[in-house]
Amino acid sequence: MTRTKASGRSIRNLSALVLAAAVVTGAAACAGTSAEPAAGTSAPDASASATATTAPAGTITVFAAASLKATFTKLGTDFEAANPGTTVTFSFAGSSDLVTQITGGAPADVFASADTKNMTKLTAATLVSGTPVDFATNILEIATPPGNPAGVKSFQDLANPDITTVICAPAVPCGAATVTVEQATGVTIPAVSEESAVTDVLGKVSSGEADAGLVYATDVQGAGSTVEGVPFAESSAAVNTYPIAALSATKSPGLAQAFIDYVTGADGQAVLTTAGFGKP
Repeated sequence: MTRTKASGRSIRNLSALVLAAAVVTGAAACAGTSAEPAAGTSAPDASASATATTAPAGTITVFAAASLKATFTKLGTDFEAANPGTTVTFSFAGSSDLVTQITGGAPADVFASADTKNMTKLTAATLVSGTPVDFATNILEIATPPGNPAGVKSFQDLANPDITTVICAPAVPCGAATVTVEQATGVTIPAVSEESAVTDVLGKVSSGEADAGLVYATDVQGAGSTVEGVPFAESSAAVNTYPIAALSATKSPGLAQAFIDYVTGADGQAVLTTAGFGKP
């Protein structure tokens, strides 16, 4: 009889242990499923979180050729609108002047040149990060004041000393292109001045200080009614290719590359084409 009571107690104790184990197992199961999404909802998107984390943000400074002023100003505004939290500031000047500033230590994140020659100077000095990308082309065109008072009709007309002509200095891409066309045609222009930026040439023509000036076709288009353009076939002898690259000194390589991608992408190319630039 004693053995019977002990056995009963053992059975009851065993049952209690089994019940306790079941309770613990159930609690663990509930804890394991508490992080699962509720019915009708989805789990957090890991890729979306990663994208948000790597989205471009911050400020970069872009050094760009003077002939890019109008288009890059628009591209900067468009880029900022497409990427909230970003700011793009610009410094526009002749490409050779910008190279001098960069090699002298001027802080910049991206360089956009009006020719490959000046970009090569920075590449050779190991001041460029990665490989420059060509994003546009441009050709020369004669600009005259409205009405073309001197009656300029061809590139050969610029050899006439009675026509006051302004050109870019040879070190500037538009000046180097001018020299190339002069050599190809055998025409020498007795220029009254050589400017350090194509915008300076355009300014002297639009103000009436010169009868003619050699600028880019995009400059004539962008100037609207302030100047009159005279295209010439010989301009095809000097097609300028525009490269863009991040600089090795940039502290925001991701944002710099994002801007470059925007310029070379569909949106950037559409703006450049509208402004009169050719495809690279």
